[in-house]
Amino acid sequence: MELGDYLRILRWHWRAVVISVVVSVLAVGVYDLTRPKVYSASASGFVTTGSATSPAEASINDSLAKSRVASYVDVATSRGTAEAAKEASGSSATVPSLIGRVQVTQPPETVLIRVTADGPTPQEATDLANAWITALAGEVEEIEGKGGLKVMPQDSAVLPSSPTSPNPQRDLPLALIVGLLIGFGIAVVRNQLDRRIRTPDDLKGFGLSAMATVPASKALARSSGGLIPALAGGTTRVGDPSASEALRKLRTNLRYMDVDDPPKVVVVSSPNEGDGKSTIAVNLAYAMAASGEPTTIVDADLRRPVISSGIGVVEGAGLTDVLIGEATLADVLQEAPGEPNLQVLAAGNIPPNPSEILGSRAMERVLAELSQYGPVIIDAPPLLPVTDGAVLSTHADGVILVVTAGKTLDTHVERVTESLTEVNGRILGVVVNQVSRRESSAYYGGATNYYGASDRSAAT
Repeated sequence: MELGDYLRILRWHWRAVVISVVVSVLAVGVYDLTRPKVYSASASGFVTTGSATSPAEASINDSLAKSRVASYVDVATSRGTAEAAKEASGSSATVPSLIGRVQVTQPPETVLIRVTADGPTPQEATDLANAWITALAGEVEEIEGKGGLKVMPQDSAVLPSSPTSPNPQRDLPLALIVGLLIGFGIAVVRNQLDRRIRTPDDLKGFGLSAMATVPASKALARSSGGLIPALAGGTTRVGDPSASEALRKLRTNLRYMDVDDPPKVVVVSSPNEGDGKSTIAVNLAYAMAASGEPTTIVDADLRRPVISSGIGVVEGAGLTDVLIGEATLADVLQEAPGEPNLQVLAAGNIPPNPSEILGSRAMERVLAELSQYGPVIIDAPPLLPVTDGAVLSTHADGVILVVTAGKTLDTHVERVTESLTEVNGRILGVVVNQVSRRESSAYYGGATNYYGASDRSAAT
């Protein structure tokens, strides 16, 4: 994985990272607030044999002291020393607990002994450290005798100004770092387990390519019962340079898919409902018609037809009436409002057997007749819930599959691919819909401003 891949993972799963950091910092903060404060104070002493009468004697004494100081470290943590220190400091703690609150160390190559004592208050920690050095001196004198080695207190403990534990200045930054690492780890794991299609790169494993990447746009949002927004023409024309350019790219890619024999009859469908297939179909039809090419859009979603109401033509007689012989194409074809090059074939009356009607030879003849005048865009039902879309693909030159970024699963794409393969259907390409603006700009090179001016004029 490259740096860009990790940055995308952070963008997709930033909430997990934020939650991990907040939980870590809050947990450590609460822990520090509820923990009792501990203060530490240090006192030291040195091991000596007294004064020497010559340099040679001084050297011998120093070697003797160094050889015995390590043993005195053990003496310092003995029960006898602890009892003497307890009595001297006036502590009410038990002897074992006092031993646990004291650390005795010897700096390497020295005759020094350092005692660090912990206490709930600065004064108690200071008193315990000083009392421990004094108690150690008494224990050593008792062991060595009056004329032997002895421990002389050197530095007395001073009152600590702040507790050594808890230490928020140290703990909170560490919690932040740990939270970031844990959060990033969670993000990577979630990304590996995430089955959602997010970018065109996620389609490569199925041998599919993206014909267009349509950014999430309020301009393409359809109000309940309202018209489907058309960015390339019609009475509902609205402005969004990025989305408009994505739809023009879809039109261009469709035209140049096979220069000698471009697809004439194209089914637009999706794995599930709510992926925006009808909006893409309408805008693709308008984009093709706006370039001067006579185009027909057919509402073949005989279960939930939306094209006639979405474009703003008269509902009623339509495709099903033609298929059963009660009307001709001339009777039911309507011109799309604001676009003379676009004809609309509404769904007509809802039949009880949509799959059978759409798979009939009559449907094949209707599509063949319409394709004589120009491209035919068919809005089909979703492919996974019903078989209508797969049946229609057998009469078409191919299928444009619309998926929703961050919603459609790779398993959905796999099942759709398998169902179309079973009927010898062909997927022309995929439209990745509702892609975040950042991801969309990455694939378009940030060209929104470049196309912004031309988008205000009619698409050609």
